[in-house]
Amino acid sequence: MGAMIEIQNLQKRFGDITAVDGVSFDVDRGEVLGFLGPNGAGKSTTMKMLTGFLPPSGGTARVGGHDITSDALAAKRLIGYLPEGAPLYPDMTPEGFLAFIAEIRGYRGAEVRARVDDVVQKVQLQKVMRQPIETLSKGFKRRVGLAQAILHDPQVLVLDEPTDGLDPNQKHEVRGLIRSMQKDKVIILSTHILEEVEALCSRVIIIAGGKLVVDCTPAQLAAKSKWHNAVRVEIPKTESARVGASLADMFGSAAVEQLATEDDDVSLLVSTKERRSILSEISQRAQSEKWKLDGLHVEHGKLDEVFRELTRPTVAN
Repeated sequence: MGAMIEIQNLQKRFGDITAVDGVSFDVDRGEVLGFLGPNGAGKSTTMKMLTGFLPPSGGTARVGGHDITSDALAAKRLIGYLPEGAPLYPDMTPEGFLAFIAEIRGYRGAEVRARVDDVVQKVQLQKVMRQPIETLSKGFKRRVGLAQAILHDPQVLVLDEPTDGLDPNQKHEVRGLIRSMQKDKVIILSTHILEEVEALCSRVIIIAGGKLVVDCTPAQLAAKSKWHNAVRVEIPKTESARVGASLADMFGSAAVEQLATEDDDVSLLVSTKERRSILSEISQRAQSEKWKLDGLHVEHGKLDEVFRELTRPTVAN
């Protein structure tokens, strides 16, 4: 049996513009895939093709073995989709809208109420159920959109910016909900919040210019950062000259950067071109020279820096 999602050479053209250019990847059950890219990279277009919202110009995509073009209805039954912007019927209430979605999904009678009650509890919509959707805040609209996506307990969940517009507490709740569903589903998560990728995703794909540029784990992505394995040395200002000179002697002056000075504290960031582990060397030097340390911290890598480097537009000569 193949992967739950199989995408092969997927393409989408709008006239002379190629939005998605030969993207291929598979996703297995139990994976939370972070699907990243700058604005205009082709993320939302790829998800719209995967969910049957847009027909591809070329290539194929299968969900649970069902082709999204030739067997679209069977594929869509397996999918829950939260599109960008969470489009909803503004004159309906969440109560009426979710009951409508349940009926579209094939539920009848008591099953409709049971499904609606379950998702309302999961995304905490109780206090707005009878308000017109157009009167809701952006955060509550987003939660209504998430509720319709998970109402039928889909095997595949495609979420485009699921925490957009939510406050920090609501984001925490939605992330917990995603973790609780991870085990037996495929979840594709598009987000611009890189801390969300680190918190939720088991795998990351980045596309730029419609092409796939990286496919790896979040840890592997962080390891591409020039700050991977860098050590932040926190010292009193009175120690900065002595410690800075010692670190420059060990690793070269270009390897030592002063990050910030606040009151009587200084932070020095030490890194190597090889991104090798240097904590033990610094610790040993600190002990032998009796530095007055406030702290030593190892950096695992900055995802935002890696993201910018991988998606930076190339300039033709």
